[in-house]
Amino acid sequence: MQICDKSATELADLIRKKEVSAVEVLDSCLQRIEAVDGRPGAIRETADQLLDADKEKVHAFITLTAERARQQAAKIDKKIQQGEEVGSLAGVPFTVKDIFCVKGTPSTAASKILANFVAPYTATAVERLEAAGGVMLGKVNLDEFTYGSSNESTAFQPAPRNPWDTTRVPGGSSGGSVSSVAAGEAPLSLGTDTAGSIRQPAGFTGVVGVKPTYGRVSRYGLIAFGSSLDCPGPVARNTRDAALMLEAMAGADHRDSTATTRPVPKYTETIEDSIKGKRIGLSPDYFMVTYPDPETGEYLQNPIPDVMKRAVMQAAELLAKAGAEIVEDVPMPNTRYGIPAYFVISRVEAASNLHRFDGVKYGYRTDHHEDDLQKLYRRSRGEGFGLQPKLRILMGMYVSAAQYSEQYYKRAQQVRAMIRNDFDVVFDMQGKYKLDSLLTPTTPTSAFPMGDIYGDSVMMQYSDQFNVPANHAGIPGIAIPAGFDEKRLPISIQFLGQDFSEASLFQFARQYEIATENEAWRAERPLVLKEQV
Repeated sequence: MQICDKSATELADLIRKKEVSAVEVLDSCLQRIEAVDGRPGAIRETADQLLDADKEKVHAFITLTAERARQQAAKIDKKIQQGEEVGSLAGVPFTVKDIFCVKGTPSTAASKILANFVAPYTATAVERLEAAGGVMLGKVNLDEFTYGSSNESTAFQPAPRNPWDTTRVPGGSSGGSVSSVAAGEAPLSLGTDTAGSIRQPAGFTGVVGVKPTYGRVSRYGLIAFGSSLDCPGPVARNTRDAALMLEAMAGADHRDSTATTRPVPKYTETIEDSIKGKRIGLSPDYFMVTYPDPETGEYLQNPIPDVMKRAVMQAAELLAKAGAEIVEDVPMPNTRYGIPAYFVISRVEAASNLHRFDGVKYGYRTDHHEDDLQKLYRRSRGEGFGLQPKLRILMGMYVSAAQYSEQYYKRAQQVRAMIRNDFDVVFDMQGKYKLDSLLTPTTPTSAFPMGDIYGDSVMMQYSDQFNVPANHAGIPGIAIPAGFDEKRLPISIQFLGQDFSEASLFQFARQYEIATENEAWRAERPLVLKEQV
């Protein structure tokens, strides 16, 4: 095991004790990046410019900020030598999804239209991680403007690949974040979750991903997709590291009116508290994928693979042995409508947010001379946006038009309220179920092959069916590894809870980690690390 393979908690402790320096930890991460990452993502006109060697690498990064990181690490070491406080992350390297602005660095949203944009300020979440002693390694790849569930839509190719099998996707849109953590390039990464965009790729790559309660982490400096859905959150190798990271970056922010003023709990201090007497629910509505027939509109149901359901049921048994009470047959009837409602709401918000990219104030501008401002807008956007942003703009404008708003947008908002009500009912401590958490699969399948469903927006979106209800409701969720399927691909379970119940979710996840710590699958390593000693 190399230094970069240690957990964030271990590294911070070693650095504070001067058993290893922050610079040495950084060097180990940079060596791992050199070994497994390959060419960074860049604007390339056609995918056939990819090399055979690219297919064996991870390609998590768009921008590696090695010198900036080295300066930060050196400052941490100097503070420690002088006996100064260095914060909870004390020299721990982390990566940042390139949807966050970081002053003085390219902040691209993985889109050609922002390929030349250098941010003049830093996002609150990044600012706080660095203030806690974290060392930012660089900006990692994503689906363009976070639009996708596989990371294949990025304009910066080569797209990230799954470290467990580089012929498969890492998931999306936080594919670069999870790949960098799973491959040992960094112990932590900052991602965003709009419809499962942290939890789904975390499930595909065998890492821990957290979607906090909406407003728990400031969105200031986040390039918005769906403003009522976007949630910055941590990606880590274990639950304790995720709790440590969330603790460092959560909290009120006067620059973001949607950030809650609730105090941030000490998640790391309560993470191993007993779960005795806590109630965990299982819902049959999370054991099947429900989708409309494109010809008839009738809803069809496909059960999830046995290995996925078995992982959930085994987790429930282990948690019951730890003292939790398992409640079966919990109805979540409106889960099936999460994706259709998301299709409408997210597209309307995306279309609104993308209007600022016009080729005038910043970002890409067409080289073609245009005397008319409207023509300049159209050409710059036409050349700068990829297919997925264009599709979302068109659909968003269509369903929000006056003649269709009642039919689509208003109805979608009503469905969203129904989904929220499902959670309110089961988490009501005075109600029938009195749940502390809902235990579900994270994804309906393991990671799919690259190119397998890319271009099919409907099927791509349904890989998020078990994730998106939490975004509609604004509640927190945590995805954790739960073994492998028959293809030796990671599978995952998730815990969902009521508003601001992150502390309880960390406890459930940690108890599962403790119960499975001696399982053989815990010792497995991704394919790209097989030659790494």
